[in-house]
Amino acid sequence: MTTAPAMPLNDGHTIPQVGLGVYKVTDAEAVDAIGVALDAGYRHIDTATLYDNEVGVGEAVNRSEVDRREIFVTTKVFQDRHGYDEARRSFDESLDRLGLDYVDLFLIHWPAPKQNLYVETWRALERIQADGLARSIGVSNFHTHHLDRLAAETGVVPSVNQVELHPWLPQADLRAYHDAHGILTEAWSPLARGRVLGNPVLDGIAAKHGVSPAQVVIRWHVQLGNVVIPKSITPSRIASNIDVFEFTLDDADLALIAALETGERTGRDPDDVG
Repeated sequence: MTTAPAMPLNDGHTIPQVGLGVYKVTDAEAVDAIGVALDAGYRHIDTATLYDNEVGVGEAVNRSEVDRREIFVTTKVFQDRHGYDEARRSFDESLDRLGLDYVDLFLIHWPAPKQNLYVETWRALERIQADGLARSIGVSNFHTHHLDRLAAETGVVPSVNQVELHPWLPQADLRAYHDAHGILTEAWSPLARGRVLGNPVLDGIAAKHGVSPAQVVIRWHVQLGNVVIPKSITPSRIASNIDVFEFTLDDADLALIAALETGERTGRDPDDVG
């Protein structure tokens, strides 16, 4: 069984560096996949209201023999519930679906800047954390100007910013901003929605180390200092995605991966999501 190291957050808590993402996974699939993941050593599960599988996530966590205190659970408020009161209600509904007493991390899923409510929503997350219902709070898909505004108007820095990040979109400037402000970078779509498969550069690095291309890219994230949440419901892939701590990418490998950057996204630009 492989376990991922714990990364420190700016509020004194920690987060396992490798987790299981469950986007586009049904409740039933989530129960099975999370059971496999926990047996494989995962201690970090990432869901969201949007994913419509919080019931399954909670069932898997509550059914597991792993102590709840060892399992890091993240969920998110979607942009259709922005605003102080709506965000509070959305959180309560998520907690009820999960069947948990608290979550380890609660995120604003998108800034939805055209609504101009993400600061108000952030104040709701502050209250939720103060009430002990979310141990840590953070954001997802925020650009630096969104983060600047949160800091200026609330004085509270998110513990995490979960963003699209993979070799084609390494987000170096955003990661540098995070480092300077004590925010941990967490990568969604870490394998570029399967684009890593069949890439000759990654295939070559994988062959050199005797691992898969997916393991190469997850290891790249780990060496960058990112938290990474690859999604799979296939038991063998769930196990291999966390088995990335027995090899190290060298400078030549990292240079080859750096050359893959194009700035291309698999998802939308956060400023365009309302």
